[in-house]
Amino acid sequence: MQPTRAPLTERQLAVLDFIAASLAARGVAPTLQEIADAFAFSSTASAQKHVNQLVQKGYLLRERHRKRGLVPVTETADDRHQGVSLPLLGVVAAGQPIEALPDPQPVVVPAVMVGAGEHYVLRVRGDSMVGDGILDGDLVVVQARRRARDGETVVALVDGEVTLKRVYYGRDGTVRLQPANPAMTPIRVVADRVEVQGVLVALLRRFT
Repeated sequence: MQPTRAPLTERQLAVLDFIAASLAARGVAPTLQEIADAFAFSSTASAQKHVNQLVQKGYLLRERHRKRGLVPVTETADDRHQGVSLPLLGVVAAGQPIEALPDPQPVVVPAVMVGAGEHYVLRVRGDSMVGDGILDGDLVVVQARRRARDGETVVALVDGEVTLKRVYYGRDGTVRLQPANPAMTPIRVVADRVEVQGVLVALLRRFT
């Protein structure tokens, strides 16, 4: 098994995704100038700094003497079936702060469930997301992110309380946090009252 790579910051993850998207769409990696332009960096030196960090952390390879010689590091099938140890941070329930566990134990999850960036595990309390198959007592794997796309299930902080819901952004500057339970009312608030803390990427459940 390869050693676990260091986690990425949100900006490092965004730069890595941009490089991968460029390769997928155009067949070539972006230049440092293109990276700097995409992220409004003041100079290519800032782009170079992020690329160097991605190389040092093992997420990028740099092919020498090539202007577009950036290649994301992919895992082998064997690597992705290994286990990854993630911290179990606590319990998330609708409208409550995350409840810290008295003696949290790391949770080992298949590496295939974990992508780039920092991840953690929460235990679900309540039935607000039963329609999406997320049940009371389930463990959810969360990627730490501050932004989410429409329809993604997020861990969100609203006025000091944490909830697990699907997020939808309105054109009027509001956010709707939608439960997957018809008996529950969506939360609708102005965008600056909502802080996305992570996006759900996997679900774990024991049947015995």
